[in-house]
Amino acid sequence: MNPIKIATAQFENHSGDKARNLEIIRQLSKEAAAKGAEVIAFHECSITGYTFAMQLSREEMLEISEPIPDGPSIQTLISIARESNIVILAGLFEKDEADKMFKAYVCVDGNGLIAKYRKLHPFINAHLTPGDQYVVFDLLGWKCGILICYDNNIIENVRATKLLGADIIFMPHVTMCTPSTRPGAGFVDPELWYNRHADPTSLRQEFDGLKGRAWLMKWLPARAYDNAIYAIFSNPIGMDHDQLKNGCSMILDPFGDIIAECRELDNDIAIATLTPEKLKQAGGYRYLKARRPELYKSIIGQPHEPDQQVVWLPLNQPKLS
Repeated sequence: MNPIKIATAQFENHSGDKARNLEIIRQLSKEAAAKGAEVIAFHECSITGYTFAMQLSREEMLEISEPIPDGPSIQTLISIARESNIVILAGLFEKDEADKMFKAYVCVDGNGLIAKYRKLHPFINAHLTPGDQYVVFDLLGWKCGILICYDNNIIENVRATKLLGADIIFMPHVTMCTPSTRPGAGFVDPELWYNRHADPTSLRQEFDGLKGRAWLMKWLPARAYDNAIYAIFSNPIGMDHDQLKNGCSMILDPFGDIIAECRELDNDIAIATLTPEKLKQAGGYRYLKARRPELYKSIIGQPHEPDQQVVWLPLNQPKLS
């Protein structure tokens, strides 16, 4: 396995404007390739936008959803990958032949679709169907997996993806800066974003505090460390519909250390070189080998009725499947 150079991106997406979002993806992919990146990863629903879907009817969701890989957005993404000779990972709403809809994330190169993943724990719209399988795929000699946003909050998902062979897990998100029961959580005032050039300090304080990055640092490094994986975290920055997001797209190594991070208050990329040696040097590798599944396989696998609660959703939000 040879070293691989991966970029993670952040950008301000535009709700429902696929053409505009794909053009930003084109620009950032070109920039990453020029800097030597072989792969670039974008955030959850980076092609379609995300939070605006909370208000959409089934008919409106079907209108913005596309088949994969034959839909126009994926075909455009493949052409962008071909133009810059780079592998691209990006997200959108998918519909199948029966008009079932999913939160999807794809990996493509200039030759076509490499992998597709469907979010296991969707919640932004009640008409989305949860995915039902993990995905592990080969990418430039590495085994990779994908887990979208909330999927990473259920720690069993990360461990299962690792046990299926993944050494890199792409973790596209639209997260942070929303209310919660945890201390310090909450929305960030959009006016701080619009005034960011005159007063970056106030915005950075909100973005880096407990509403944002400080919360992320409570758990994201642990996912990488415990499972001896490289974690590729991607998140939008700026306004996502009526919510302000703080970016912080970053790459963590199997030691749980941040080896690249977007710090601009704007569209940005961060690039890191992933080396195979760390996969076995990290403590998580030794802990995985020391496991005793006979002690807990019946405990972890016991029957359980999922009850997914998202605190910041409106109180009248339909019950989600």
